[in-house]
Amino acid sequence: MDLARTEVSEVSGRGSRAGSAARLGLMAVPVAFFAVFFAYPVAAIVARGLGADGGWRFGALWDVLAQSGIRHVLWFTTWQALASTALTLLVALPAAYVFARLEFPGRQVLRAVVTVPFVLPTVVVGTAFLALVGRGGLLDDLWGVRLDTTVWAILLAHVFFNYAVVVRTVGGLWSQLDPRQEEAARMLGASRLTAWRTVTLPALGPAVAAAALMVFLFTFTSFGVVQILGGPTFSTLEVEIYRQTSEIFDLSTAAVLTLVQFAAVGAILGVHAWTVRRRESALRLVDASTTARRPRGAGQWALLAGVLATIAVLLVLPLAVLAQRSFDAPGFAYYRALTSDDGNVFLVPPIEAIGNSLEYAVVATAIAVLVGGLAAAALTRRDAGRLVRGFDALLMLPLGVSAVTVGFGFLIALDEPPLDLRGTWILVALAQALVGVPFVVRTMLPVLRAVDHRLREAAAVLGASPWRVWREVDLPMVRRALLVAAGFAFAVSLGEFGATVFIARPDNPTLPVAVARLLGRAGELNYGQAMALSTILMVVCAVALLVLERLRTDRAGDF
Repeated sequence: MDLARTEVSEVSGRGSRAGSAARLGLMAVPVAFFAVFFAYPVAAIVARGLGADGGWRFGALWDVLAQSGIRHVLWFTTWQALASTALTLLVALPAAYVFARLEFPGRQVLRAVVTVPFVLPTVVVGTAFLALVGRGGLLDDLWGVRLDTTVWAILLAHVFFNYAVVVRTVGGLWSQLDPRQEEAARMLGASRLTAWRTVTLPALGPAVAAAALMVFLFTFTSFGVVQILGGPTFSTLEVEIYRQTSEIFDLSTAAVLTLVQFAAVGAILGVHAWTVRRRESALRLVDASTTARRPRGAGQWALLAGVLATIAVLLVLPLAVLAQRSFDAPGFAYYRALTSDDGNVFLVPPIEAIGNSLEYAVVATAIAVLVGGLAAAALTRRDAGRLVRGFDALLMLPLGVSAVTVGFGFLIALDEPPLDLRGTWILVALAQALVGVPFVVRTMLPVLRAVDHRLREAAAVLGASPWRVWREVDLPMVRRALLVAAGFAFAVSLGEFGATVFIARPDNPTLPVAVARLLGRAGELNYGQAMALSTILMVVCAVALLVLERLRTDRAGDF
């Protein structure tokens, strides 16, 4: 017996040492990737800006923030993010309840439709609302109303874009809350509102907070939507960084604004990580498939009808108008014009942007799945230390740090051997992969954490190497989540714009870059071609989402 215990102890000790080595091995690739292709370019552009006159000028921070124009940008960035977040919660929380608690025909298809706007490029979102509320848009044609010169166009576009964040995050948790707790409160004499306020709302608090923080993050760093709909009147930090970098060439101001945005995003992600931990540890959940029921009573039917009407007007109508505008010219003239480069700013016909985007997205997806998968595997190990868990929050930074800064940083930092990549096509794929990695991690983490660690330990005790443990234990259970993660990475890579606009070569434009360039030129033909390219990109993203919805499992995470 003592000999057996000794052997088990020795095996456990070897397993622990092997586990530590495996964890370090898993972390090596993600750490190196983020250090070289995120931290280094961002640090390089910030250092170039703050040291523009030959020395570090931290006093430039106060000089820049003292400018009234910059203070207005900071105020508007914060104000519109708060307003967009509040409006999104107000509009989307009823839909979260409907998708969580009500069963109705077409529910799964409608869930995919709701998610389509979230993976659409911000350029397409801006173009869709331009077709709806801009000059010559639907509202202008019907009633002579234009909203593209008002802040309402930006707020509505942000609600359109982030609607799915609330529905998926809050609705995903709501569907797993045990409804019998609220029913018990009502049996004790509480009204429906009191029962919801005292039982359900506190349980939903962490999810609502997490959703609100994510919406605030996405709207605080908004670029494409504000760039198209804001015009010269409205500017967020991201848009101002772009303007200071590419139009005014004031790297010092751009660097200061980047640091301000970086600090704000870091604080948001820190609070978000805390709310996620509360959500994971403080609730007792049930099977989501058992909580949805057919609507009962006039109130639930009215709520369902209201949510369906909101989805039709807010989400479907802008996309439908976008598609309709692309067919305005007879004989598919806008689509046929995409095959010619006459009179355009492209060195190649705009239609080639479709193939370019698909090729870049495939490579970016492969990189994101490799890096994100290794990071997720490291984060799920039971022996992961605080430093490794802290890396979880750092993986989200590319979603909040200025993509404009990353793109320009690529040009500044990656132009000398051994990393002279400025003239290569891989640079675009690397920038897109940075945005895809957080989605891969967020999709795979819940599934990997659900795998019983004793299965891994048993395989290790029996002599399996870490690679074989992953192949034989983890991979069969996470295969579907891996496909979902790859799909999301592909969709968001297709739509990346902020960094790509700097590094995509004129002879190899991506779809979002081509749309932005066409919108930036006067003329009905250019506008129509922008609508046509946006429609093509929208269809590709929608098809990807429909495929993902068929692969989705309840364990695959909210996104």
